[in-house]
Amino acid sequence: MKRSWNFNPGPAALPLEVLKQAKEAFVEYGDQGLSLLEMSHRSRAVERIVEETERLLLELTGLPTGYRVLFMGGGASAQFALVPMNFLQPGKVGRYLVSGSFAEKAYREALAVGQAEALTGGKAEGGKRLPDVRRMEMAPGTAYVHMTTNNTIEGSQFRDFPDTGTVPLIGDMTSDILSRRLDWTKFALIYGGRSEKPRPRRGDGRHRQGRTVKSGQRGHSGDLPVSHLRR
Repeated sequence: MKRSWNFNPGPAALPLEVLKQAKEAFVEYGDQGLSLLEMSHRSRAVERIVEETERLLLELTGLPTGYRVLFMGGGASAQFALVPMNFLQPGKVGRYLVSGSFAEKAYREALAVGQAEALTGGKAEGGKRLPDVRRMEMAPGTAYVHMTTNNTIEGSQFRDFPDTGTVPLIGDMTSDILSRRLDWTKFALIYGGRSEKPRPRRGDGRHRQGRTVKSGQRGHSGDLPVSHLRR
C-alpha cells in the first residue's frame, strides 16, 4: 500500500501500525470471539479499555491523584453550556478570555445560563495578538475563568496561563491537548473534542458528534474532577 501524505488538521494522519491493530480488532477484539463494535458497553472487556484509557491519559498529562477523566457525548461545544451550569454559582460571574471564534461562542452560551463577562483576549484584534495573562487579576465575585488555549480559526495559541489562585481555571483544549508539556495542575477542568486526535496539530472538532474527554479535580463539580476529552 502506498501511503498518501495527509496534512488534514482535524482527522489527522495515524501511524500505520495503529491502523493495522484497529483493523484486527474490528473483526475480533482479543480472544473475545467478536468485534469491539459488537460488545456491550457494560462488558468487562470494554470497562477495561475505558479504565486503561483513563490511566494512560492521566499518565501522559502527569496529573496527580485527585483528577479524573470523563468520556462524554455531545462534543466540546456541549461543554459551553455544561461548564456554567456546573460552575456558575448564584451571585457570581463567569469570566471569559475571548480570544477567538470558539471562545466567543463559549462566552455567549454562558450568557444564556447566567452572568458572564468577556475579558480582553485578542478577539477584537482579529486574534493576531494575545494578551499577557500571567499577571491577570481576579475580580471579586469571579466563579471561574474560561480560556480557549488554541484558536484554530485565528491561528493563535496561548503559551502562558494565568494564576487564578482559588478560582477555577477552565480550558477548552480541543485542538492542542497533549501537544506540549504543561503544568496541568493550573486547571480545574480541561475539555476537548475527541474527533481531533490528541497530537501536535491544529484543527477543529468542536461541532462533530462523538466523544468528549474531560479531566478535572474532584471537588469542583460535585465529586468529580474537571477535565474532558471528547468521544
